[in-house]
Amino acid sequence: MALCSLIRTFAGMMDWKQLISNKRLGQEQRHTERHDDRSEFKRDYDRLIFSAPFRRLQNKTQVFPLPGSVFVHNRLTHSLEVASVGMSLGNDVSQRIIQEKHPELKNTLFEEIGQIVSTACLAHDLGNPPFGHSGEKAIQTFFTEGPGRELRSQLSPAFWDDITHFEGNANAFRLLTHQFKGRRPGGFVMCYSTIASIVKYPFASSAASKKGKFGFFQSEQSTYQKIADEMGIIRLSKEGEPLRYVRHPLVYLVEAADDICYEIMDLEDAHKLKIITFEEASRLMLDFFDEMTQNHILERIENEQLFDENEKIVYLRACVIGKLENECVNAFVEHEDEILAGTFTGSLIDHISPMQRDAYRRCADLSVKRIYRSRPVLDVELSGYKIMETLMQQMVEAVIHPDRYYSKQLIGRVSSQYHIDDPNLETRLMAVIDYISGMTDVYALDVYQKINGISLPII
Repeated sequence: MALCSLIRTFAGMMDWKQLISNKRLGQEQRHTERHDDRSEFKRDYDRLIFSAPFRRLQNKTQVFPLPGSVFVHNRLTHSLEVASVGMSLGNDVSQRIIQEKHPELKNTLFEEIGQIVSTACLAHDLGNPPFGHSGEKAIQTFFTEGPGRELRSQLSPAFWDDITHFEGNANAFRLLTHQFKGRRPGGFVMCYSTIASIVKYPFASSAASKKGKFGFFQSEQSTYQKIADEMGIIRLSKEGEPLRYVRHPLVYLVEAADDICYEIMDLEDAHKLKIITFEEASRLMLDFFDEMTQNHILERIENEQLFDENEKIVYLRACVIGKLENECVNAFVEHEDEILAGTFTGSLIDHISPMQRDAYRRCADLSVKRIYRSRPVLDVELSGYKIMETLMQQMVEAVIHPDRYYSKQLIGRVSSQYHIDDPNLETRLMAVIDYISGMTDVYALDVYQKINGISLPII
């Protein structure tokens, strides 16, 4: 082992050479074989791009209702933009760390972290149910406030924690790693580092944060543990305690790419939908820069004859994303030792320069007050919640009483990949959640209308 690695191990720090692993889940025995000229991490990216769960993101709400006359972001366009920013973050961090801190990482897999982060960004929203956060709440509250409460005595405490804290992040990990019926072991058969880079909350549901966030269901806990231990991710929990680890370092870059995109792109969408004015949007974006830079940006806009307000916002948005990307790279490189030691707190956005951090927080404050509570957003949340609540009630009732006529009809709609007819109740309930959370907004609405007799194929 190199001297640098020995020092890190002794100091209780994670080691980059161990953290960047192209070993594939479910195909560990074939690790030494090579398939083609693409890197293993590029193969992960291609596999996701061509997958059905990724395509379904085009019909899942990001923030605003799916487009009418004005096109706004959905989960698919958001994920592609996050992946683009993630690629830049990873590539810039790789170059900076090799040049300034660890030249021994040159010509190693560490140089591919841009690809790893970009791929993880593509996958980060795969587990989100229809209708965004209201869909998550509908699944959770079915068991905490609805008819599902009656099932608690029949379920294990660990499973109860999983379903009452249902989380899109944990569901993404399940989607990528779980062996569904008729599918191969290892789920998507992704590289260890790619999988670990999406786990934002690396602990079990029984150790969920105050916000109810966690990283993997009980059914996938052993998978995460295997991946984390293989890569030397620091474990925080003792034997017998709910499983908890520190984050894989690349999670911070995936999170930063997501933070940058959703906050700034939501401003652009809100301007297009006339929820905020041009003056408000442009002022919020210019505030990321000092006075000299602001004047330079405004001169460029004038010199390039950008008279259309939407185009001006697009230009400002590009400037802001570039600035935030640079700031997050600086924060990561500056705090690399803390990140590798598992002692870093907060997000990279929390550690950028004060001017940019304050400007970002002003954007976040406006988003909460004016965007996320706007009527179009609330209407989607209310309708989506009701749709999801109804689907959960009908499908759970069906798997509890599978011998009833109507139950058989409902169960017959479910894809064969789900263990909907398993003799174990917990497995059947998880199959219901898999089925419903995998729906698009449009499909969830269609099923809701059909099972309620609102629409018929013949009419």
